[in-house]
Amino acid sequence: MNILIVFAHPEPKSFNGALFDTAVETLRAAGHTVATSDLYRLGFNPVSDRHNFNTVNDPAFLKLQLEELHATETHGFAPQLEAEIAKIEAADLMIWQFPLWWFGLPAILKGWVDRVFAMGRAYRYGHIYDTGVFRGKRALLSLTTGGPQEAYTAEGFNGDLDAILRPVQRGILEFTGFSVLAPQVHYQPVRVEPAQREAWLADWAARLRGIEDEAPILVGRY
Repeated sequence: MNILIVFAHPEPKSFNGALFDTAVETLRAAGHTVATSDLYRLGFNPVSDRHNFNTVNDPAFLKLQLEELHATETHGFAPQLEAEIAKIEAADLMIWQFPLWWFGLPAILKGWVDRVFAMGRAYRYGHIYDTGVFRGKRALLSLTTGGPQEAYTAEGFNGDLDAILRPVQRGILEFTGFSVLAPQVHYQPVRVEPAQREAWLADWAARLRGIEDEAPILVGRY
């Protein structure tokens, strides 16, 4: 498969960094083609503005969706955005590796979505959800939390993790046509022993070696 791994953590020696490195090494060893977007090392600018484009549709008023449609028609995306969009378009599987911050994506990853999931290329009229542009592709969230597992249940003090992830899994990934695989979640890695982290990395590698055969999950509507 062609696989894209998007990594969003400022510290490469973090457990998120180890998960990212394990995924790259395991998937390449299994014969897959792996592209990466290490957002912090790329210095990716998360702010969506006119610098997204080399073309201009309306110089007097910035409506990003109209500029995205114009750029789609005129090959007018800035080179870095075009490169990132092309990675998604080439991927059979996309993995996001990130820490859950404030019950959502880190700003750099959300900004990557804001800029790269452009109208015309990632979605368009009549092509969302079951008819989405990326239908046939799969996506997987690999994330860490700051709290323990029991905190992320319906009865836990942070609430159901599936509900927390639904805006991403349903509102971004399924919206654009991706089938979603079960998230890979590591709870509170900073508070476990090194041996536990090593075991988690081994389990992650084992899962990835069989990732071609995994079936999507039912994310569910809001």
